[in-house]
Amino acid sequence: MSQERSTAPSAVVLLEIADLLAPLSARFADAGHELAVVGGPVRDILSGRGTTNDLDLTTDARPEQIEALASGWADHVWDVGVRFGTVGARKGNHHLEITTYRSESYDPASRKPEVTFGDSLAGDLGRRDFTVNAMAVRLPSLEFVDLHDGMRDLSEGVLRTPGTPEESFTDDPLRMMRAARFVSQLGFSIAPEVLQAMTAMAERLEIVSAERIRDELSKLLLGAYPRRGLEVLVQTGLAPYVVPELPALQLEVDEHHRHKDVYQHSLTVMEQAIDLETTHEPVSEPDLVLRLAALLHDIGKPKTRKFETDGGVSFHHHEVVGARMVKKRLTALRFPNDVVDEVAKLTELHLRFHGYGTGEWTDSAVRRYVRDAGDQLVRLHKLTRADCTTRNRQRAAALQAAYNGLEERIARLAEEEELASIRPELDGNRIMEILGIPPGRDVGVAYDFLLELRLDRGPLGEDEAERVLREWWAERQS
Repeated sequence: MSQERSTAPSAVVLLEIADLLAPLSARFADAGHELAVVGGPVRDILSGRGTTNDLDLTTDARPEQIEALASGWADHVWDVGVRFGTVGARKGNHHLEITTYRSESYDPASRKPEVTFGDSLAGDLGRRDFTVNAMAVRLPSLEFVDLHDGMRDLSEGVLRTPGTPEESFTDDPLRMMRAARFVSQLGFSIAPEVLQAMTAMAERLEIVSAERIRDELSKLLLGAYPRRGLEVLVQTGLAPYVVPELPALQLEVDEHHRHKDVYQHSLTVMEQAIDLETTHEPVSEPDLVLRLAALLHDIGKPKTRKFETDGGVSFHHHEVVGARMVKKRLTALRFPNDVVDEVAKLTELHLRFHGYGTGEWTDSAVRRYVRDAGDQLVRLHKLTRADCTTRNRQRAAALQAAYNGLEERIARLAEEEELASIRPELDGNRIMEILGIPPGRDVGVAYDFLLELRLDRGPLGEDEAERVLREWWAERQS
């Protein structure tokens, strides 16, 4: 069916895109090739989510032909994945991915899709993941092509597959995770038959590479409704192939006995941390490290659970065990080393605040808290606040007041003492000069002594630091 030119917002956006791409579509037409906008951009325009600078296009032209046709029009053309039929291009502020009509499927023992090129738009749309992504707009005619009732599913907010879900997930098992991701990003629900197929075929996810799973998990966590997406992973049995520690939390009772289980507590902490991204200074964009830390901060509880004689349950040192588990899991998912280290550090430190009581912090304790948090201090503030999920309003208010006090103490000491760069007044060269010693282990021991002194007593000044260092060295030598 054809898209009539009108003044509706979606039509205006489509006309703007058609105007931008008119010279390119003319090049393809003159060469005897088709060109259409397809997938997510069409979905988002029709749903009123607005325009985008990232456009997906599809064509019957082969990759080398796409490169030749785009090169005379685009500002820059590059190889996104020619063997998969995709060429990238930039025109002004717009980034395009132009892909040859294709069909792809997995060999049962392979982690990579096997791609074959197609010759028709209908065939290309039939192999796409969900009907809401299987709509296209032909260029330059603006003919709207919807062969699988994608517009109906878009209006209903439902994810269905163009063919049977079993065929779709056999072709690419990662589509099961993509369904959960779209639940998070778009707030959609999943059709019952799709959920049933995801549940029955969950183990098929084993053949997908860790990198592709990591990318989908990251997009899910950065969506608007990550809790819903994660619940889909757990409900369908996909989670054990992604983050098996997450469903394992369902078996554990939270030590405060205020939550159904640690799994629900962790999801709530994640949601509260997300709120703090924009309500607690400094505000931030969606923060993957914070969200991962909030979700995984208690994954050490199953391994540390102990039933006490008084009937209670304890999880001693679960933060230390959890930090090790975080490193192992995120490394297996091929997350960058800095992300792994940052999430592990936050997991290990998330209980530190509770170890210092309800407000009787010494300056030394504040300094050590800042020193240990390092460049993760802002995230630790938000994670610690988010970890309060008690329904006791008086206790919740007391914890928040205590943390307010801690942040105020940190701000005051930071202004007085440059807490962000806590170091002794004397560096290694000065230590060697004062003590008359060569480079070696003793210099490091002396430096650590001065650092501990700095943490305990605050700024000493160079003269006092030298006096104390000489006194300490004399005692050590004797």
